[in-house]
Amino acid sequence: MFTLSQEQLQTMGAAITTAEIKQQPELWAETLSLYTERRGKIEAFFQNITDKHSRIRVIFTGAGTSAYVGDTVTPYLKGKVDEHQWDVQSVPTTAIVSNPYQFLKADIPTLLVSFARSGNSPESVATVELAEQLVTNLFQITITCSKEGKLAQRAKGDERNLLLLMPERSNDQGFAMTGSYTCMELTALLIFDSLSVEEKMNIVSAIRQMGESVVNRESEMQNMVGADFDRIIYLGSGGFEGLAREAQLKILELTAGKIATSFDSSLGFRHGPKSFVNEKAAVFVFVSNQPYTRQYDIDMLNELKYDQIAQSVNAIAVEGETNYDGSSFSFESGGSIIPDAYLSLPFVMVGQTIALLAAIKVGNTPDTPSPTGTVNRVVKGVIIHEYK
Repeated sequence: MFTLSQEQLQTMGAAITTAEIKQQPELWAETLSLYTERRGKIEAFFQNITDKHSRIRVIFTGAGTSAYVGDTVTPYLKGKVDEHQWDVQSVPTTAIVSNPYQFLKADIPTLLVSFARSGNSPESVATVELAEQLVTNLFQITITCSKEGKLAQRAKGDERNLLLLMPERSNDQGFAMTGSYTCMELTALLIFDSLSVEEKMNIVSAIRQMGESVVNRESEMQNMVGADFDRIIYLGSGGFEGLAREAQLKILELTAGKIATSFDSSLGFRHGPKSFVNEKAAVFVFVSNQPYTRQYDIDMLNELKYDQIAQSVNAIAVEGETNYDGSSFSFESGGSIIPDAYLSLPFVMVGQTIALLAAIKVGNTPDTPSPTGTVNRVVKGVIIHEYK
């Protein structure tokens, strides 16, 4: 797909999605540049909050893929921030809108971090309105890819709402979110992580190289997709569980449900969801780079392999001291341990590419995968009820 001409891709209905997956390493460099340019403004914004409040609830929120940004970064960031000061949570806008009384408290200072590709999803706008209505001391960070979107427009001129626009090309024009997901995730990591700027720059350089290698190794993923399967399972531990949810959504979206999907944590999978495995299942496990957690991921890979039920059992991993001896899409370590939250960017490129190839395999058009219009690029049909 990455080597085909524009004309060939257009014939397949895949030109937009293919280009948007491929360009992500470039967008990560742009995202880092935007962070360094805005760093002073970002630090001043946080300082203003901590000067006024000793403890702040941080809610990462969004709908669909935008919600999974929070799910992917929260486990890592909980280990990086001072939890006596920052109470970090990931709550989808879809949960907040239907149950605002459970998450928005008037007397708890709150920093609402909204992730949004377009900024026009009804639940995203409603979540901001509810937070402004219910929380006495509310601060906001709006991380969005569209400067014309409703969330971006609302943030303008509001000193308590820090607007962080993503690189222009991250505003995906294809149906499925790809670069928007990874750029928003990287931005959240850069602004909340306690690592030095130099360490962040080194990590971004490393994951960019990994992302470029994904593009150059398409044939390996094509071999994986060539297996005889009609269902895909993604597993991962910690933040990789959120990543697994995003990866399975890409399959579901781009194949229009022609391939059934499931996701879970590596340990949680045994508790019932493993029933989804049959002889037509392809399993992919995102293997943690944290040595302790890694053991559980490899245990699950080995168990599934020796069960001899699934059509294929595959690891997506960075090479370490212990490795899975079966089918694997592996990256070289480069001599440093990159935190899982950052690894999720090149890892999800593998998942995105597998979804792209799977869509072509089942005869679907990735750029417009929902022929019936059952689902839309920006969700429709949501009735926002007044909350009193």
